[in-house]
Amino acid sequence: MDQLRQSLLEAPIIEKGDYEYFVHPISDGVPMLEPGLLREIVIKIIRKADLEDVDKIVTPAAMGIHISTAVSLMTDIPLVVIRKRQYGLDGEISLSQQTGYSENDMFINDVQEDDRVLVLDDVLSTGGTMRAVLDALKSTGADVVDTVAVIKKAGPNELDDTDHHVKTLINVTVEDGEVVIVDEDGDD
Repeated sequence: MDQLRQSLLEAPIIEKGDYEYFVHPISDGVPMLEPGLLREIVIKIIRKADLEDVDKIVTPAAMGIHISTAVSLMTDIPLVVIRKRQYGLDGEISLSQQTGYSENDMFINDVQEDDRVLVLDDVLSTGGTMRAVLDALKSTGADVVDTVAVIKKAGPNELDDTDHHVKTLINVTVEDGEVVIVDEDGDD
């Protein structure tokens, strides 16, 4: 059994309003992230993602940073972090992000027209963050070569009615307070 699958099956579940939320080292930083799990995930991303001619890896703060940093180190592709803080730099792009349990403004720097980008994130749940990021990148004229999320929480999300496609490593749902594996190979 691979480490990602096992770690998800063992993940504690908490409730945030009506939303069942699994607590996992990839999506939350707790419990502790073991190097072997991170290494396994990075290898799977590198095998699954279309990395040909990618100029930049783009990831939303905060939990995509560790995954994207590791992929950047393995591929020598520079990393752009979408921040929740505005810096006011030339070319900064603002976007509004809404998830199943929060709403924030985020800011993209260092992505220009015709940049070829790989978007990486930890979890695709409601699709709110990913849709905002992909729409903002499209508005800059950047070419989103590929999009990968480590974990997809099954169910409807905001990307279902769009032309955005997100590859995932594993798809899960939460039923009766437990993580259930829906698809161990994720989406291609």
